[in-house]
Amino acid sequence: MNSTKKQARFAGLLYLLASLPAPFALIYVPGKLIVPGDAVATADHIRASETLFRLGIASELFGFIIFIFVVLALYRLFKAVDKKHALAMATLILISIPISLFNVLNEIAALVLASGAKFLSVFETRQLDALAYLFLRLHGQGFVVAQIFWGLWLFPFGIVVIRSGFIPRVLGVLLLIAGFGNVASSFTSLFPLPYASLVDRFASVLTAAELPIIFWLLIWGAKDQSLGEQHSDPAIA
Repeated sequence: MNSTKKQARFAGLLYLLASLPAPFALIYVPGKLIVPGDAVATADHIRASETLFRLGIASELFGFIIFIFVVLALYRLFKAVDKKHALAMATLILISIPISLFNVLNEIAALVLASGAKFLSVFETRQLDALAYLFLRLHGQGFVVAQIFWGLWLFPFGIVVIRSGFIPRVLGVLLLIAGFGNVASSFTSLFPLPYASLVDRFASVLTAAELPIIFWLLIWGAKDQSLGEQHSDPAIA
């Protein structure tokens, strides 16, 4: 029978693999290619660095697909602790995955438009560049919508970590903080209220509180026990 430690390390490994492409695909590539407010310059960058843009798309797809298996591994790890919250955790993040995958279509559309395929010859280059930029903006907004669920799933995740007894409670608290950061960041992007930029910068810092659980699961795993012996902490159940 698999131990809790073994299952936790497996979940941590998948979690790390799913997270590694994110900085490249969601930060580095857009930072190198997208010129805010300038559709022509952005399209020129995509045409000049098409391979980089395609790698960004592939990295996004890889990360989101692997995350399906992350959720399954985490659900198996925590279902005996609190099945209701483990199911809520899995459901919320699984909702985000089709949103994220379909959102990649916006980048593919931008690539097609910027490349100027023959069937688009009826449009002028500037029109195609503007449309490509529009789809990139839509991709950014789709990211914001998915981020709501990236935050919400961390609340039940944090609760089962706190209740587990085999992972330090502080890591569960950090997950709750990261969940709040993700939700706050997404809503400030969707509803630009006064001081929204300041709130977003602060919230973005809070999202980093999710990182410790990844490395804890991967390196230390959990207190070794049979998965069938897990139980919730009676003091906080």
